[in-house]
Amino acid sequence: QVQLVESGGGLVQAGGSLRLSCAVVGSDITINIMEWYRQAPGKQRELVAGETSGGITNYADSVQGRFIISRDNAKNTVSLQMNSLKPEDTAVYYCRAGLRLTSQPTYFEAWGQGTLVTVSS
Repeated sequence: QVQLVESGGGLVQAGGSLRLSCAVVGSDITINIMEWYRQAPGKQRELVAGETSGGITNYADSVQGRFIISRDNAKNTVSLQMNSLKPEDTAVYYCRAGLRLTSQPTYFEAWGQGTLVTVSS
């Protein structure tokens, strides 16, 4: 069984910073991509940032230059450093992993439970 455990959300003033963390809990797993999504009230879930196992990163235009994704492949963790936060960054943030059991060829996805980030103006 695979679980994604997130932490680090909270309330911050505009211009401040927060760091989100996500740990993939499970054994004998191979993780391909790790991503952060967010969903604001009344809006669709959107991709914020992602990083492949090879270290290739991508960011939404809205967070480029402000957010930094980083992963530790040895620990199966990924973090999202969020700087210069804006009220429009307010959302529930979800961690997602594309992974497979090492003994199996088929990849599947797993999601974290979500962590709320609120940015006050």
